[in-house]
Amino acid sequence: MANLKEIRNRITSVQSTMQITSAMKMVSAAKLKKAQDAITAMRPYAEKLTELLQSVSATLDGDAGGQYTSQREVNKVLIVAVTSNRGLCGAFNTNVIKQVKVVADAYAGKQVDVFAIGKKGNDVLRKSYNVIANRSDVFDSLTFENVAEVANLLTDKFVAGEYDKIEIVYNQFKNAATQLVMTEQFLPLAPIQSENASAGDYIFEPSKEEIVLTLIPKSLKTQLYKSVRDSFAAEHGARMTAMHKATDNATDLRNQLKLTYNKARQAAITGEILEIVGGAEALNG
Repeated sequence: MANLKEIRNRITSVQSTMQITSAMKMVSAAKLKKAQDAITAMRPYAEKLTELLQSVSATLDGDAGGQYTSQREVNKVLIVAVTSNRGLCGAFNTNVIKQVKVVADAYAGKQVDVFAIGKKGNDVLRKSYNVIANRSDVFDSLTFENVAEVANLLTDKFVAGEYDKIEIVYNQFKNAATQLVMTEQFLPLAPIQSENASAGDYIFEPSKEEIVLTLIPKSLKTQLYKSVRDSFAAEHGARMTAMHKATDNATDLRNQLKLTYNKARQAAITGEILEIVGGAEALNG
């Protein structure tokens, strides 16, 4: 059994860890509220924009989307991996990295590159894949303008023919304890179909074709921004949950160490008493 000083040192160390994990939990909880409000407010807009695009384009021919809907033979694939810049958030980053490998394996024999958004994904994926860029700076100032810049870069690569398909892998925020790993096709746009869509008795100004071609770039920027926002909220939810569990585990360990310390101290006291009693009997004898 470890001596009393070693146990006291371990108890002090565990208590220090508890303070750190508890503080990180509270920080993530505060940031989660703001991030959750942002993604909750944005989802209806993103969904309505998609619905509007589908409604208008459903009345047009299949080439309405122009260069954004160009279906080419898939030989070059780009996977956009959205992770975090920091760790200590459970399996948050690991789940995305695993899904990226699953998607890449599905295109075996093809050229598969990775575009990283987040330092953790970049550090791991660059060991196995060709990471063409890392935009971890997006999280330094998470605004629509900064993400739109990345969306424009991805769109330009597709239009220029550098890639035949672009997919996004990220964690979707469900609640503080649950994140869903999602894989979404970014480009080319899937054929737009809507059973309930009809031309209606409307006068379009400008033309429907111009409206669709204006909405598509905005829709792509919104889709990427929603994915990054989802990931940002999911990250803080995952970190808050991980730090909560870490604090609970540290509390249990501290209690076990205190029990061990008390037992060891009691054993030491009992031993000293026995030595005193034995010494006294020896003197009397």
